Amino acid sequence: MLKSALAILMKWIKRNIWRLSLLFLTVLFFVLAAHGSMPKNFRGIGFFSLFLLFDIYLWSSVKHKIRQLSTAFSVLLQIMFWLPFVLLLGIFIVALIEPFKMWPYSLRTYLVAAVLLGYLSKLLPLIFLFIADFVRFFRWLFSAKGRRRRINEELRHGKLMTRSKFLQNLGWIGGGVVFSSMLMGMLKWVYDFKIHKVVVDLPKLPKAFDGLKIVQISDFHLGSWSGGGPVQEAVDMINGLHADLIFFTGDLVNYETGEALRYQNILSGLKAKMGVFAVLGNHDYGDYVDWPSQRAKAENLQQMRDMYAEMGWKLLDNENQILESETGNLAIIGVENWGGHMRFPRIGDINKAKSGTENAAVKLLLSHDPSHWDLIISKDHHDIDITFSGHTHGAQFGIEIPRLKWSPAQYFYKQWAGLYQNEVAEQYLYVNRGIGHIGYPGRIGIKPEITLMELNKT
Repeated sequence: MLKSALAILMKWIKRNIWRLSLLFLTVLFFVLAAHGSMPKNFRGIGFFSLFLLFDIYLWSSVKHKIRQLSTAFSVLLQIMFWLPFVLLLGIFIVALIEPFKMWPYSLRTYLVAAVLLGYLSKLLPLIFLFIADFVRFFRWLFSAKGRRRRINEELRHGKLMTRSKFLQNLGWIGGGVVFSSMLMGMLKWVYDFKIHKVVVDLPKLPKAFDGLKIVQISDFHLGSWSGGGPVQEAVDMINGLHADLIFFTGDLVNYETGEALRYQNILSGLKAKMGVFAVLGNHDYGDYVDWPSQRAKAENLQQMRDMYAEMGWKLLDNENQILESETGNLAIIGVENWGGHMRFPRIGDINKAKSGTENAAVKLLLSHDPSHWDLIISKDHHDIDITFSGHTHGAQFGIEIPRLKWSPAQYFYKQWAGLYQNEVAEQYLYVNRGIGHIGYPGRIGIKPEITLMELNKT
């Protein structure tokens, strides 16, 4: 009996050897990567090969049906299936000659979009196919000999088990939903700017500033924008709000200042009665670029600071600006980036930034990363009335309806979008969802935000 069972098992292994090999290579890759045994220059090839193996695995489940369709439709579907891998291969090869960051901005944006769209759409079909195969294997393995014979007959005649077929169909339906949603997110929602209106009551607010209108924008990430048209549209919408103050809370670029220079004239058009104030975000320091020298990196940062000055935006690098009135002063404080996660710069110095604001009736803080408020400001600096942050983008994906607010961002940040209050100290945090995008060039459920906050004296 044992000999018979081993023979059946070997027969199944022989028939499914490529799938077992795929599973083994996948597990081996992640084990080596986690252990740190894989050479650094080989890791990119490993991930590239992994995408290929996943494509082959998924293709095996659909190729027969696709090839049965009319010639034109079959060819179209085959092109759509393999196009993301071909693009990924092209990027990989060309990047060996010319670094990816040196490619034209729009080309990078559209290539990344196409690859992401393709592979994220395949993710659910891939997961459900794996589950179906897993269930089918164990059902076959623990069936009686006669039952296994009937199952083999079903497989040979293309009569897949009902549950497995259901799972695979569910995967493809899910993949279609992902594809259409991501496509809409890229073509429509990515520049569908939404104005969020917020009213905050501050008892200490000087009477002269009662009704103060503040527009906050954050996370432009200009290296990802497709052109100047949407930037101009955003500027026009902001100016149409007739703000007293405009706050920009960091991440003007993705990698380097050059990404923003082409939009400098448009951004210079932003106007507010009392001025435009800004702080730096983690992406603005050039930390994600392999610079030829520290001097080149420093020159890039200085170029950004010069650009802010030329646009007429007041960049607050651990410093403040006092707005005076006969009924009391208001302090605008800005810190350099400070992030709770160690991979982000911790340059912000709140004590230095607050120096000279002791007599201000109200203090408004610009700090890019909301974890700064959660870990530092709300605990040790109760004199800060409102902190303005960005950074999270609301993950560019989520659900926001009257009774439900959800996004993957909430698993990384306690405060990820909207208004929060520290009731003990009666201080507030507002996290802007970002007006731009990075990585995925689109938005689903979390639209690009322009915040209009009104401060009232109570």
